[in-house]
Amino acid sequence: MIQTKFSLAESQIHFLEHYKDYGFKDKSALVREALARFQQELAKEHLLKSADLYAEVYQEDEDVRELTETALAGWPK
Repeated sequence: MIQTKFSLAESQIHFLEHYKDYGFKDKSALVREALARFQQELAKEHLLKSADLYAEVYQEDEDVRELTETALAGWPK
């Protein structure tokens, strides 16, 4: 694995020192899990914003609504 260097606040360092209490084998495993969860959270936020924009376009554009209804007509209910 690639190593990197970064700065942390004292409270974050204290949290990392308790990695075993949270079921991690080492500090790196805890950080990797935290980053993975944060990535998932950001991706989810992006999808929600995208869905909101599509809903807004759908509400404001009659052509889009008609196109969507036409496309859905061929799908089973």
